[in-house]
Order: sequence, then structure tokens, then C-alpha cells
Amino acid sequence: MALSPSLARNGNGAGPAVPAPAGQEPPRGGEAPANARPADVPAARPETDPARPEDAAEGRRPASATVRGRGRARRPSGRERHDEKITVYVSAEELMDLEHARLVLRGEHGLAVDRGRVVREAISVVLADLEQRGEASILVRRLRGR
Repeated sequence: MALSPSLARNGNGAGPAVPAPAGQEPPRGGEAPANARPADVPAARPETDPARPEDAAEGRRPASATVRGRGRARRPSGRERHDEKITVYVSAEELMDLEHARLVLRGEHGLAVDRGRVVREAISVVLADLEQRGEASILVRRLRGR
């Protein structure tokens, strides 16, 4: 979704700076463009809250409740926010195997998950096996080459 030129902020602390459209120079030194008027900026539409009676009475749904262009309610994805991050380098073959597993989970098992979720679940399973079985765990055996 592209912002119209009238939504661009002028850098005076009124909001994030937005680049000028192609072929136009951005305003300098916090000045508004000569053709900009306060009436050009439409009022922001607040998100609706289905728990608020006034929103429910007006029949409004939150913006996130429908799939783009289909008009059906979305199911929660189960995706969680994670605060910690690591970077893992994998071979092209390992990445293809991971993507194949993701597609099998989706196609044969009806589980639409991303690769990160598959990796987190695999780590959880392997670590639980290590905790439970110790020396006989799959992780220890694989790392020892057995």
C-alpha cells in the first residue's frame, strides 16, 4: 500500500519521515510543500475493538478479522512473538529438506507453519530426548557419529 503525498510528514517531529513521490523533491528544513494544507491530511481511522459495545453496535470489525479480498474471518495462526534470535547457517540441501518438511506438514497434515516454527519444534523434541535419554539420545549418537 503506497502512501499518498498528502500523508507524508515534514520532519518537524509530527511523525515518521516519508520519502517524496518519484519526480518530486522532499521538503527541506522541516518546511511543508507549498501545495500542502492541513485539510489535505485525512483524519486517521482508529482500529475498532470488538469488545467495545459502540463498535459492535455499528457492525464494524477489526481490520485484522478478514482475509484480503475474501471477506471471511481469519483463524488465529498460533504464531508467537520471540524476543531472542540466533542465526544458523545451513547447506542448500538442508534448507530444501526443511522447506520440503514444511510443505509436507501443510499438504499432508493440514498444518500451515513457517520454517522457524518447524525448527523450534525440532529443537524442543531433540532437547527433550537429550534430557530424558542422556547418552542414548539421538543428539548424542548423531554428534558422536553413531
